Amino acid sequence: MSATSDPGFGVYIHWPFCAAKCPYCDFNSHVRHKKPDEARYAAAYVREIETIAARAPGRTVSSIFFGGGTPSLMEPATVGAILEAISAHWSVADDVEISLEANPSSVEAKRFRGYRAAGVNRVSLGVQALNDRDLRSLGRLHNVEEALQAVEIARATFPRLSFDLIYARPEQTPEQWAGELSSAIKRAADHLSLYQLTIEPETPFHALHEAGKLKVPDDETAAAFYQVTQEVCDAAGLPAYEISNHAASGTECQHNLLYWRYGEYAGIGPGAHGRLIGRDGRFATSEERNPESWLEKVESWGDGIIVDDQLTSEEEGDEMLLMGLRLTEGIDLTRYQAIAGRSLDPDRLSDLIAHGMVERMESNRVRATRAGFFVLDAVVADLAA
Repeated sequence: MSATSDPGFGVYIHWPFCAAKCPYCDFNSHVRHKKPDEARYAAAYVREIETIAARAPGRTVSSIFFGGGTPSLMEPATVGAILEAISAHWSVADDVEISLEANPSSVEAKRFRGYRAAGVNRVSLGVQALNDRDLRSLGRLHNVEEALQAVEIARATFPRLSFDLIYARPEQTPEQWAGELSSAIKRAADHLSLYQLTIEPETPFHALHEAGKLKVPDDETAAAFYQVTQEVCDAAGLPAYEISNHAASGTECQHNLLYWRYGEYAGIGPGAHGRLIGRDGRFATSEERNPESWLEKVESWGDGIIVDDQLTSEEEGDEMLLMGLRLTEGIDLTRYQAIAGRSLDPDRLSDLIAHGMVERMESNRVRATRAGFFVLDAVVADLAA
């Protein structure tokens, strides 16, 4: 991307409900014993889209992403109503990417044709592991057989397919992971999201870890897992285009690229975040996290926004660094200067280059090296200082 390129405009839809809460998950997801009133929620999504579109008029939507929670618990008619509302209030690009996250259970796979008919053209399956023991320990409700059947149904239904895997699981070795990843690649269409297991605060896994009942790899072993991931994916023609995402050329997730390229996006639904650009600059929005409270706010006021902060140039620059340096394409320094109102400190940049954490590219770009990816938070903090 050049300094003047527009990363596009996206819409993120957050469906907050799950059938069960995974012990490693710290996302805004909620389990309800009684099925939510989906028609009422669908109407609220439509109303909030109308409200946000009035604030960000004239945009052309290049990507739409249904995340969660578990969007594949939604009825296809709800997905269709939301997509119709988006197209009613914004222009939608002819080549729009419409992604939906789904659990690979047999129940949810039966809805795939309905989602495709509603307009979804890309599905991301939360497979997470390819052995039943680890699926159980991760709190997943599907088994390997169900997951693989869902992958086959998805491949036959959607033009594009991705699935997620978690590695560095308890008692897993890098050698075992290499075999599992190779098996997964044989079933993948063109995209994989591969995440190292992290212990997040206030999750059941955190409590187990604190009690000494759950071990995670030391730094050396974690680095070995990461290296194996890169080597296996590179050999299969699925290089990393972002720290945790691998794709064949031209099949990268356009919605996530919009985030990492620091584009503009509307966040719709409980707990969703957005970045909207107005005459006075870029605004960070976030929504009420509790689904029932969000629903009441939208029905009363038209939206569920509880944070609506204008970002300073320095904050924008820091966000651009944090997002853009996750990409193998790196960031355009001219665009960074235009957004942040300052250049990167040349001494800090030179020092990081000398230590092999960052490298210069053509067209006035810089990017993190693979060594830099492994300590990216420290690299970003150094450059942002």
